[in-house]
Amino acid sequence: MTIRTARTRLAALLLAASSLSVAGGGAAAAQPSSPGGWVESGSAHVNSLTGGQGLASRDDGSLLYRGLGSVPLSLRTQGWNHIGDPDIARGYVFDAYQGGDTATAKMFAVTTPGGQRYEYTHPLDPGEMLNNSFATVSPDARWLVSGEWGDESRLEVFPAPLLNPATPRTGGTLRQAGPIALDHTVSDVQGCDFVSPTRLVCSSDDAAKDLLQVDLEHPLDGTAVTGHVSTLLQLPRRSICSGAFEAEGLDYDAKAGVLRVEVVPPSVCKVTTTVYSYRPTTG
Repeated sequence: MTIRTARTRLAALLLAASSLSVAGGGAAAAQPSSPGGWVESGSAHVNSLTGGQGLASRDDGSLLYRGLGSVPLSLRTQGWNHIGDPDIARGYVFDAYQGGDTATAKMFAVTTPGGQRYEYTHPLDPGEMLNNSFATVSPDARWLVSGEWGDESRLEVFPAPLLNPATPRTGGTLRQAGPIALDHTVSDVQGCDFVSPTRLVCSSDDAAKDLLQVDLEHPLDGTAVTGHVSTLLQLPRRSICSGAFEAEGLDYDAKAGVLRVEVVPPSVCKVTTTVYSYRPTTG
C-alpha cells in the first residue's frame, strides 16, 4: 500500500466516522430499509431557474427537477406563482403550489404517467400558513405529506390524490388527514422524503442548514402520529461567493440508495444550484 493510498483510506474512514457522530449514533441501529447515517458521495450542478426548488427520481434513475421557471403559464395566470419540492410515486408526479401573500388555499398538481394533469386545491384551515414547500408520498402511495414555513411543530398529511381512493378522480378539493406532530420545533423545512414507512429525511433552511430525520411512531394511516426529530448533519456551504446560502429540496432514490439535497449558493452564484449526493453509512 502506498502512502497516498493509505492517506486516502484514512480520510474516508474519518469522514464516515464524522457522519456517524453527527447522526447521534442512530446509524448503528438502523435497518437496511431505513438508513440512519449518511456520508457525502458527490455533487452536481443544475440551473437554479429550472432546478433550484427541488428534485425527484424516476423509476429509470433519471431525475426530475423543479424551479421557479417550471410553473406552467396556465397555472401562473391562476395565481399559483411558486412551486415546491416534487415527488414521484408509481409514475405519478406530485407538485406543491402556493399563491401570493393573500392566498386562501394551496394546491397540489398530480400528473399521471400518461401526461394528464389534475389539480387538487386545499382551502387553508384556521391557523394554517399558505406556504406549500414540498410534496412527498408515503411508500404505500396512500398519503401525501407537505410542510408550511417558519417555526413548525407539525407536518401536514393529506390523502394522496388519485392514488388514495378517498380522493376525487379528476381533481377537486383536498382535506387534511391526521398530521405528523413533531416532538420539537423545526424551522423552514424545504423538502422531505421517505426512506422507510416510518422514517423521513428533511432539509431545513434554518441557520445551520440542517439535514433532519423524522421517525414516526407508526406508518401513516390517516390518524395523527408523533414524529421524533433528530439532526443528522449540516449541509455543505461551499462557493466562491460569500453570503447567505439556501437549503432547498431533496430526494431519496430507494433503488440506487442515494439521497440528494439541493443548496443554493449566495450572491451572483445563485444562478446555479449545487446538488449534493449522500449514501447510507449502513444498510
